[in-house]
Amino acid sequence: QVQLVESGGGLAQAGGSLRLSCVASGRTDSSYAMGWFRQAPGKEREFVAVTNWNGGTKIYANSVKGRFTISRDNAKNTVYLQMNNLKPEDTAVYYCAADFRGYSVSYYSLYGMDYWGKGTLVTVSS
Repeated sequence: QVQLVESGGGLAQAGGSLRLSCVASGRTDSSYAMGWFRQAPGKEREFVAVTNWNGGTKIYANSVKGRFTISRDNAKNTVYLQMNNLKPEDTAVYYCAADFRGYSVSYYSLYGMDYWGKGTLVTVSS
C-alpha cells in the first residue's frame, strides 16, 4: 500500500502559476510511476501528466502541454506539477496517483493508476 497526500492547490488568476506537490508514504521501496489527473465540476476525471519511475519518460495531455511540467524527487518520495499560464478551464480537483505494475506511461494516461490521493482544489479566475 502507498498513501499519497497532495498540497499546493488554491486560487490563481488566469496567466498565473501554481505548483502542486504530492508526497508518497508506505510502500516506496519499489520503482513506481506517478502522475496527476484532474476532475472539473460536472466532468469525468481526466489525465494530466505521468512520469515513469526515474523521471526519464513523461507524457502530457494536449490541453496542458507546454504549460505544465511534471517532475519527481525520489529522495523525497515526491512528485510535482508546475502549472504555468493557468486558464479558467484548468479549474479542477487535482489528484496525485501512483502505480507499481510497470506499465508504460501511455497505458497509465489511458487507463489510470492504482493508487490515488484525496485531491487538491485548483481554482483559476478570469
